[in-house]
Amino acid sequence: MGHKRQILIVDDEENLLSIIKLNLELEHHQVFTAENGKKALELFKAKHFDLVVLDVMMPELDGFTVCKKIKKINPDVPVLFLTAKGSNADKIEGLKLGADDYLSKPFNLEELLLRVQILLKRYNNKHNAPVFKFDGFEINFSTFEIKGVNNKTDILSAREIQLLKILTDKKNEVVSRDEILDKLWTPDENPSSRTIDNYILNFRKLFEENTKDPKYFHSIRAVGYKFTC
Repeated sequence: MGHKRQILIVDDEENLLSIIKLNLELEHHQVFTAENGKKALELFKAKHFDLVVLDVMMPELDGFTVCKKIKKINPDVPVLFLTAKGSNADKIEGLKLGADDYLSKPFNLEELLLRVQILLKRYNNKHNAPVFKFDGFEINFSTFEIKGVNNKTDILSAREIQLLKILTDKKNEVVSRDEILDKLWTPDENPSSRTIDNYILNFRKLFEENTKDPKYFHSIRAVGYKFTC
């Protein structure tokens, strides 16, 4: 697809983070790192990732919790768990949460790189140009890229893309605020309806010729939102 694969590595061992980051960059990937689950979630919400390499044992939020939350934001992103534990119970728990692969520490670096390559290839094949087109505009749900007004391209956050997916999947139907909040946020995040309003305003800037008189993205007072085309 032409763009560098973006990988998020989450591990509280800084030396290991540096080694994995360096080796993945040598494979021409763009790599972001987080030393804890909280920072990982912040990064994941802000950027598009093609793969997450996730340690299980971490302070604050463990890998299982992080996996559950990122799969809620983007169910399709591949997750490779790293863990010092080799128990079957942990592997089963990880797989139940949607993890795609599992590697016990200490691991062989070549094996990690090979597993990353396999997961990225599988992800690419699964998401071969999932592009939604309307009136000359495009939304790519795999790369998070959009083509909007005046052919301007942009890369959106995972949550913005998920909201676009919900609205376009139900085009010409009203989607309630409650449904959106339930699908895109966990209860402990306490989002407000105003947050969704801000996303809709941004979509209008990207796709509407006249933001004051929207053709595609509508707010239905006290009910929810609707995409029409």
